[in-house]
Amino acid sequence: MKRPAFLSDDCPPMGIYETLYAFRDSFGKFMGEPGTHPWSQGFPLTTQLEGGPPLPSSVEVTWEDRFYPKAWGHPKLREAIAGHYNDYYGSSIAPENVMVFAGGRPGIFAVLAFLKRHVEVRIAGAEWPAYLDILTQTESNWRVVPSTPENGFHPPNAAYFDRAGLNAKTHLLAVLSNPGNPTGHTRAGAELEELIGMAEESKNGILLDEAYEMFHHSGGVSGIRYVKDLDNSNVFLAGACTKGLQCPGIRVGWIIASKHNIEVLSNFSSFGMGGVSHPSQLYAVELLERTRVAQARKAIDAHYSMQRARYGAAFEELGLHVATGDGGFYHWTRLPDGMTAAELNRRLFKHGAAILEGKDCDMARPHAKDPNYVSPYANWFRFSFGPLLPESFESDIAILRQAVRNQV
Repeated sequence: MKRPAFLSDDCPPMGIYETLYAFRDSFGKFMGEPGTHPWSQGFPLTTQLEGGPPLPSSVEVTWEDRFYPKAWGHPKLREAIAGHYNDYYGSSIAPENVMVFAGGRPGIFAVLAFLKRHVEVRIAGAEWPAYLDILTQTESNWRVVPSTPENGFHPPNAAYFDRAGLNAKTHLLAVLSNPGNPTGHTRAGAELEELIGMAEESKNGILLDEAYEMFHHSGGVSGIRYVKDLDNSNVFLAGACTKGLQCPGIRVGWIIASKHNIEVLSNFSSFGMGGVSHPSQLYAVELLERTRVAQARKAIDAHYSMQRARYGAAFEELGLHVATGDGGFYHWTRLPDGMTAAELNRRLFKHGAAILEGKDCDMARPHAKDPNYVSPYANWFRFSFGPLLPESFESDIAILRQAVRNQV
């Protein structure tokens, strides 16, 4: 007799992994192995870019680094992160405003897990797939802000803080990626200043995921530039070494917030996480060396702006509708003639390729599979040019052309 499992049955993989597992079952290899094309994958090139700095090949580890790490992060890394924001965005944050996590998403998960019950999350309809899973598993209360072709997949700032129908006790936390994943739309300048101003108002807050901070034509964009009183706010900024610093594998991320909120997160780490690997944190310190970052920001902008432009132009020539913004390393694209992204993937699997289906970015999608639910993003898809070498462009477009036109 089979015994019932002790762990929850309600923990499906993030949407991206559903695609990866389906690809493996169809193609017989894991995505990323030789002969595959990782267009569904959200990671950058991890090799030196033209004009960019080399990636560190080693880091010194002493006997002290083999101790347990501090729950809130290595002092050197906290100082380096604070210095990065202060150098580039004119802020004056202190190391005590920084909490180090094992990647960006554990920080996001922790913030949402410790929200008080009277806080309602507002999130755009098209966002990073993991948000749906995190909101579900933390039992957060969230409401979707329309993100549609009509508003250019760029909801107005006020939509995140609309209090219509709310009682006086309800507080609002806007959750959004900027630059956006999957759409690439970016809030910068006066629009970002307005968003942060709204988030600092009474009963409001924001969790701004800035994983793609460096992937914008301005050379970098962060809400910290416009925060007036961090220590008296519920502003949370998430960052990581994953994208602009080209090192997803070291699993180092952080949250910038008020000293009180950082204390709460560090208390959680003291029993729930235990801190982050010292060698990884020391490697991150090397990545954040000031002259190195200055060189990296220029190289990231040049390389990914070039890739964004040429893939976008090629997609339009294929008859695809591109609705991408000016940030990140994805294209948000609609298929022609009612074709679904699921059908496109079935065709692409034969060529060792895959895209991320738009439905997986749908924050209104029922977490449990509902056969009757039809996502408004069923014929949209996210194409990642993050990990693609420049020389793969011609073959990438050839494969996509065959799949779109159903040519074997």
